[in-house]
Amino acid sequence: MQYKREDLVKKISAEDWDLIIIGGGVTGAGILREAVRRNLKTLLVEQRDFAWGTSSRSGQLVHGGLRYLQQGDFMLTYQSVREREMLLQELPGLVKPFGMMMAVYKGSLLQRLIVHAGLLTYDVMSRKFRKHTYSVKEMLKRFPGLREKGLECGLLFYESVTDDARLVLRVLQQGREEGGVALNYCKVTDLLKEEGRVCGVELEDTVSGGKMQAKAKQVINATGAWADDFRSKVRRKNSKHIRPLRGSHLVFSAERLPVSQSIVITHPVSKRPGFIFPWEGRVITGNTDIDHRKKLNEEAAATSGEVDYLLESVRHYFPKLDITRKDIIATYSGVRPVVGSGKKDPSKESRDHVVWQEDGLLTVTGGKLTTFRLIALDALKAAQPALGDLPDLDKKQRVFSPVKPLSAEAAGLDREILTRLQGRYGARAEDLIKDAQPGELEKIPGTETLWAELRWAAKNEMVVHLEDLMRRRTRIAVLLRQGGVTHLPGIKEICQPLLGWDDEKWSQEEKQYLQSWQKYNGVKY
Repeated sequence: MQYKREDLVKKISAEDWDLIIIGGGVTGAGILREAVRRNLKTLLVEQRDFAWGTSSRSGQLVHGGLRYLQQGDFMLTYQSVREREMLLQELPGLVKPFGMMMAVYKGSLLQRLIVHAGLLTYDVMSRKFRKHTYSVKEMLKRFPGLREKGLECGLLFYESVTDDARLVLRVLQQGREEGGVALNYCKVTDLLKEEGRVCGVELEDTVSGGKMQAKAKQVINATGAWADDFRSKVRRKNSKHIRPLRGSHLVFSAERLPVSQSIVITHPVSKRPGFIFPWEGRVITGNTDIDHRKKLNEEAAATSGEVDYLLESVRHYFPKLDITRKDIIATYSGVRPVVGSGKKDPSKESRDHVVWQEDGLLTVTGGKLTTFRLIALDALKAAQPALGDLPDLDKKQRVFSPVKPLSAEAAGLDREILTRLQGRYGARAEDLIKDAQPGELEKIPGTETLWAELRWAAKNEMVVHLEDLMRRRTRIAVLLRQGGVTHLPGIKEICQPLLGWDDEKWSQEEKQYLQSWQKYNGVKY
């Protein structure tokens, strides 16, 4: 099903909505999905692109939160583990299990005991019991070039990895298939009020410039780190505020940083945990956790100091590889929406979510990528006074409809690629394959992405700007040097006719994308 922008814009003002969701990240997408399941007429609007903010710039982990367990937050860890296991079952190919090895060095006996206790608890929560301790010999075999001096053992635990932007798009796809409406580049310019309570929104379609209004029984503010902007438009009864925290990451080639499995590392100076792991054919290292003091409307970027900080860890644990700035393919940064409590150390702030009801505006923020379903259900529970009783809010139900596996022989693709496509596109993976032109079922060099995915996105996934295609529909922007500039001619050949852009428009979009890449994904010196 194609979603024509002009049809969706017309529909916004014409409908009487039960629910309007502001924000197109994973939280907003999750609320849309759970709302339409309960037959609520639901509209989601996003001022930029879907997953533009935090939800396309995470550490890519769907994890249980071992660190939160160590901090005593057992409930958050338990919920995260259960949600992780559910996503693993429902989205093979998009949410994939992988082992994370913690390198244990001399002088960290207490850490080792704490982690051991945590891993046993982890196993109980997930109902899976596995081997955890690995010898020095096994560690060095798994991680060539790992610092050997002082190494005592490795502790293995299990998590999952995803493509966060594609996860958001997959949740949105599920919500739309069941009747929800979602529109990107549709900005809420103000809140409508009746008798001092929020009853709707004023909107601007930033593509056409058109303005409209939409009313609803409940408006939900799911804008993450931007949540306080809308809270300031109502009489604020809650003094708590969002503390935006920036997390930055570096991307390397697997040739320069040959890590075939994830490894958890402790920064040699700050002692804060970080990670290095393979992702989409590349290797990511992260992350930082610092107060983000820049304007939220400007895209976050890794500072030179953050690059130094992350490189310091890589060099410390893999000294023989002689990794330098020149080896970095790209950087990316996201801003986490954390509720501030005044803690000096940002990493000690709670990652749990909150729901606030203020003069008819329901704000939901904080939380983890992994628990988006639970966050959505909590938001709907809080909205019941406006919406009426909703069924099955405490019942565990699938997020995604089951998809019948495609025949590898019929598609002419190996099983791994088919599983990957079905994880990302669900039942529409078959149509994507059928739409592919000769040669388009091959991978774009340096990525796991098929050329056919570009065609599909341009045709079906509401691409408004080239960067939507390069950064979120695919991840070419962070997987290839200079944002994949050498592949732009091939991308243009496939996508320009489908997007309806003339040569001048394409040139303008290309220039804008490459300038943006240099500013926000390039390496700061």
